[in-house]
Amino acid sequence: MQNSPRKVYFVSNGTAITAETLGISLLAQFPDHQFQMRTIPFVDTLEKAHKVRDEINDGLGEVNHVPIIICTMGDPELMEIINQARAMIIDPFGDILPRLEKVLAAQHLQPGQSHRTANPSVYESRIDAIDYAMIHDDGGKTQNYDEADIILIGVSRSGKTPSCLYLALQFGIKAANYPITEEDMEYEKLPEPLRPFKERLFGLTTDLHRLVNIRQERRPNSRYSSLTQCRYELRAVEEMYQRHKINYINTSAMSVEEISARIIRDNELQRIELP
Repeated sequence: MQNSPRKVYFVSNGTAITAETLGISLLAQFPDHQFQMRTIPFVDTLEKAHKVRDEINDGLGEVNHVPIIICTMGDPELMEIINQARAMIIDPFGDILPRLEKVLAAQHLQPGQSHRTANPSVYESRIDAIDYAMIHDDGGKTQNYDEADIILIGVSRSGKTPSCLYLALQFGIKAANYPITEEDMEYEKLPEPLRPFKERLFGLTTDLHRLVNIRQERRPNSRYSSLTQCRYELRAVEEMYQRHKINYINTSAMSVEEISARIIRDNELQRIELP
């Protein structure tokens, strides 16, 4: 393992979303390395490109590692300046798009167009899904569960809310979530609001010590965050899943992206194709 973090720059003349998403995915393949990441969007003038190049070069004296630049400029003049940085430069637009253009016999989009809303109805569907997830968060509203594509259930702090919002934001999936409380665990039946929608339920659970740590940050030294309480709730909720034959996953070692992918796959959800 290296002694100090390697500097990584995500650079674009647009939002830098593509550079950042691609870069984080690539760097995740090297878990034994530490990275100091900086995102620099809207580098859309020669002056800004020179400034970024100089910042990267000036930082070379601070560390012994060659920095990494993951760049989605799409502008030859700006890219020429960035290429003057003393760094390893990954340029997917420059390296991959020309090859795709040749194979597909077609021109690629101009930089930034990939994040525009080409279909207003798809955009509205995504906004509706986000609104639905927020209104139906944490069991706050249960009257419209018939509109849900999926209802996530689990103990408090098991990952329900971020998963619902990610499903809505990325895939336009209407996801509600309902917290299984200690009172719910005392009965063999499912909580009443969930009973008509058993086929839409999907359970989340997590590891004991992870749950304790997360709850300690929220309510330190409370019964809610105690080892005994967390152990009881996890055991009881998993028994509930098994008793009612509800599919569930352990989220402790998963990112929200992985959780969402598993939910979509295991429930065969129809995701909206977002632009």
